[in-house]
Amino acid sequence: MKILIVEDEIELSISMATYLKGESYLCEIAHDHRTALDKIEVFDYDCILLDISLTDGNGLNLLRQLKANNKTDGVIIISARNSIDDKIEGLNLGADDFISKPFYLSELSARIKAVIRRRRFEGTSVLVFNELVIDIEGKSVFIEDKPVDLTRKEYDLLLYLASNKNRIISKNAIAEHLSGDEIMSYDNLDFIYSHIKNLKRKLSMAGCSDYIKSMYGMGYKFEPKP
Repeated sequence: MKILIVEDEIELSISMATYLKGESYLCEIAHDHRTALDKIEVFDYDCILLDISLTDGNGLNLLRQLKANNKTDGVIIISARNSIDDKIEGLNLGADDFISKPFYLSELSARIKAVIRRRRFEGTSVLVFNELVIDIEGKSVFIEDKPVDLTRKEYDLLLYLASNKNRIISKNAIAEHLSGDEIMSYDNLDFIYSHIKNLKRKLSMAGCSDYIKSMYGMGYKFEPKP
């Protein structure tokens, strides 16, 4: 799962990113309005943590831009202001939640999970596809009740494909989801093929049907049996 932290307090943003990376999130940071705008126009995120008061602009303007572009990223507004007007305006603009500074990082993490659950997984914490079970809260995978040992990248890849079942996902979209803005430094996307190959092998060895289909020239599709 990929998180964008839009926060101009550098120490706080680093603290948030460190904690959330420990929770297995891929985190990117934007310390100003301009950088954040560039990122949301290019990349998609599972959840954006959005500070209202930025040194070069109002965070709510970024929220307006997201909605104008029909982006589906979840948004949690973070602000030192404990104003009901700010909260109402943010929620009316389409934010999913609002948290005031100071806050506990564990509470922030819980709110992120809730937003992603609602937006990406229709409120459920467990995805079931016949013999394949993905426990989102536990970040674990089971085949016929037996655990499958996946790397973090393999788990993220499986969850991303499964949450977009029956849709063709391009290699670029997969690479962006797994690597964030680091994708710009790659010469090619061969690493995607390696992750797909290893994931399919592990699932097959555990007794799982072949749900991940290669769509020649287009990408991959998770196609579970009815």
